[in-house]
Amino acid sequence: MNSNQYTRRDFLSHAGAAGLTASALSVTGNYASAKEAAAAAAEAMPKGKAEHCIFIWLGGGAGQVDTWDPKRKGDPQNKKPGSLYDSIDTAIPGTQVCQHLSRCAPILDRFNLVRTVHHDVIDEHAAATNRVHTGRETTGTIVYPSVGSIVTKQRGAAGDGVPAYVLMGYPNVTRGPGFLGTQYGYLYLTETKAGPKGISRPKEYSTERNQRREKLLQSVRAGYLDRNRADKLVNDYDAAVEQAQAMAGPEFARIFELDREPADLRNSYGSEFGQRCLLARRLLESGVRFVEVSHNLNFLNGAGWDVHFKTIEDQYKLIEELDIALSSLVKDLEAKKMLDKTLIVVGTEFGRPSGFDSGGGRAHQGKAFSMIFAGGGLNNGITIGETDELCQNIVSRPVSIPDFHATIHCALGINPHDELYDPDNRPVPITDGGEPIRELFS
Repeated sequence: MNSNQYTRRDFLSHAGAAGLTASALSVTGNYASAKEAAAAAAEAMPKGKAEHCIFIWLGGGAGQVDTWDPKRKGDPQNKKPGSLYDSIDTAIPGTQVCQHLSRCAPILDRFNLVRTVHHDVIDEHAAATNRVHTGRETTGTIVYPSVGSIVTKQRGAAGDGVPAYVLMGYPNVTRGPGFLGTQYGYLYLTETKAGPKGISRPKEYSTERNQRREKLLQSVRAGYLDRNRADKLVNDYDAAVEQAQAMAGPEFARIFELDREPADLRNSYGSEFGQRCLLARRLLESGVRFVEVSHNLNFLNGAGWDVHFKTIEDQYKLIEELDIALSSLVKDLEAKKMLDKTLIVVGTEFGRPSGFDSGGGRAHQGKAFSMIFAGGGLNNGITIGETDELCQNIVSRPVSIPDFHATIHCALGINPHDELYDPDNRPVPITDGGEPIRELFS
């Protein structure tokens, strides 16, 4: 083993490439060949050309039967299962969507609909949200990093003086860095009109005065770090201070000046949610790598996408708002020749069954639901998977949450079988055995 320079960590690292590695071991009987086979398995992973990701989060559980995977028309009054709305044709032959996605429908050839995503979480919003963001089950022993934090760890920011990861939505552990540490966390924004107030420089502070303060702070930090080099919390804090200082200047603040954009473009994005999507595009232009934008924060229908009981009556308002913003984002990125370099993901914690509850709304369903990709240099215009006549069960091409994550990572040039290391230096694969949707890659 020593003569081949193959360590125990190497063996654990490459064991995930099970088929090729096992074959090499059985045929050759030596670890060098196993290492070569594992390397070949890594090279076999598709590698996309996306440089950025916008992750649009439909919190509450968006019903696929009323959006991306419509079926026969239902009737909540008579408890007849089915879609609430009529279906319309799209730019993908043979694929229909809900009538309230009328702006996305004619440009759906820039999208991929993944209609057969599944997991085993049903009634726990928090657990399902964690599953979709981290790709793993919640445990009591380890906090796994979110997809945004993993992308931050593997790719970093794409520009200087900006964070790698920005969140416009719900700040909680499911979006966080987990065991990776705070340096791979997100910058949280509460509004689109200004940058984060916690790092904004007071107007009365001149550039010269601020530079003097920074120099003093740097000397104090350096002295403490020299005496406490092994203190992870202190090092994490120091990294956060450096990032905050870099973002406190006028260059970062200008990103939030949406009135620099043409009025027609701003108006095309629609509501506050649409303005967040426009800001997401500006953040990407500045070098931010990963942006999550949550919809709907202001609950147009009183409950967001969690449409139990009567709140389903105004669900169409959510769908229309999403349709306006998402279609505008795709067309805007395309006009700026950024669409192939930007992977748009539309995710939700689970779907909803086609049947209606006692109040006319819908319950939860994790065994078959839809999520979306757009742009990202993928083979777009493909509908992945098929559900049965009422979206109850998967008929063909199931896609697990780890598979969905693997597709995101491959699109961004990250090998989903690479490993991270937890605080105890144990290897943790980036995905939980996920395999990318290979049809989406050339």
